[in-house]
Amino acid sequence: MVRDIALGQYFPGKSIIHRLDPRVKIALTFVYIVFIFIASNFQSLGIMVALVFGILLFSGVPLKLYFKSLKAILFVVIFTSVLNLFYGGGTTLVRLFGFMEITTGGVINAVFITIRIVSLILFSSVLTFTTSPTELTDALERLMKPLKVLHVKVHEIAMMMTIALRFVPTLLEETDKIMSAQKARGADMESGGFMQRVKALIPILIPLFVSSFRRAYDLAMAMECRCYHGGEGRTKMKVLHAAPRDAAALAFTGFLCAAVVFCAVWFPPALS
Repeated sequence: MVRDIALGQYFPGKSIIHRLDPRVKIALTFVYIVFIFIASNFQSLGIMVALVFGILLFSGVPLKLYFKSLKAILFVVIFTSVLNLFYGGGTTLVRLFGFMEITTGGVINAVFITIRIVSLILFSSVLTFTTSPTELTDALERLMKPLKVLHVKVHEIAMMMTIALRFVPTLLEETDKIMSAQKARGADMESGGFMQRVKALIPILIPLFVSSFRRAYDLAMAMECRCYHGGEGRTKMKVLHAAPRDAAALAFTGFLCAAVVFCAVWFPPALS
């Protein structure tokens, strides 16, 4: 299960999605998150889903990596879908325990919510798969630059966010190694009740915390040895510049957003 989490991984490539300005990719990700919730029927949701799969194909990243990232939230998707089965009107399909019923509206709600969550996770994965941690840091710092007027330490915040995202795969790999080592010593983590499973996590969490603090200390020492003292007076090795392809991506996204709004207004909502 730990190996299936692909959050924070970067897949090098030269696709058109890789070559987009990271600021544009972050902005488009936020726009997609907003409009995936504005899409209130299957017509508008279909536009967003088509956009997702088009970007997945153009990104050059193997599709198995995207679907691998879904395994980590599979339980959340199934739980949410089952929960939505019992909300909605329409014809009763199944009645449980005399007071719980699954209706046609509930099935539509479950399908709609499932598609929405899966699309959201897939599109969010594009940002980390096609953008290196350095580019993310520079883009976040540039986007939050207006906050410097309020004396907010923008560079430090962007650095911390990127480092945290960068070390997610490392910590997951460390967790997998610790679990394998504990199982080799005879630890049982899959049987027993809820409390027994919680207690079985203690031999995993303690070495993981120790390893995490050690990595943080080593990273802090390395940054101090390189005379890192924040963003004041620092220059950029790679200066971000917008290109015509970035303007084309923004224009195309604006067109699709207008189509989503039109469909959401013109057609009846799917959720009941």
